Amino acid sequence: MSYHFGSREGLLLELLARRGGPIDDRRGVERSALDAAPTVRELVSCLVVPYGEMLATAEGRSYLRIVAQLRGRFAAWRVESDSATTKHLARILDEIEARPNLAEALRRERIVALIMVITATTAERARRLDGDAPVELSHDEFVANLIDMCTALVAA
Repeated sequence: MSYHFGSREGLLLELLARRGGPIDDRRGVERSALDAAPTVRELVSCLVVPYGEMLATAEGRSYLRIVAQLRGRFAAWRVESDSATTKHLARILDEIEARPNLAEALRRERIVALIMVITATTAERARRLDGDAPVELSHDEFVANLIDMCTALVAA
C-alpha cells in the first residue's frame, strides 16, 4: 500500500479522487441544466442526485460508506478537498451558502450539516442495500426525500 500511494492518507486521497471526480462531473452536468437563478431545492438536487447514483453499484456503495467515515473532516472540506474533483461541489455549496440571510457562521454550520446529512443518509442506505436490512423507499422516493430534508435544513 505505501509503495503505490505513499501512505494510508495517499490511498484515501486516490480513492476519493477516483470516485469523487466523476461524481463532481455529474454535479456540473446537473448544475448546467439549471438557469442562472436556481432554487435552493434545485441546487440541493445537484448534490444529492449524483451522490445517490452511487447506490447502484457495490463499488459505489463502498465509496459512500468510506466517505461517511470521514465526517470529522467535513468542516475543513474547502481546505482539505482536492480542488480538481470538487470544483462543482464548491460552486454549488457557495451558491447555497449565499442564499440564506444569516450570519456567516450559521451559513457555514448549515453547509457542514448538509454534507453530513447527505453522506450519512446515503451511507446508511448503502449499508442496508448490501445487508439484510430492508429498505422501505424506492430509490426515487429515497432521493426525493433526501432532497426535501436537505432543502429544509439549509432553508430553515
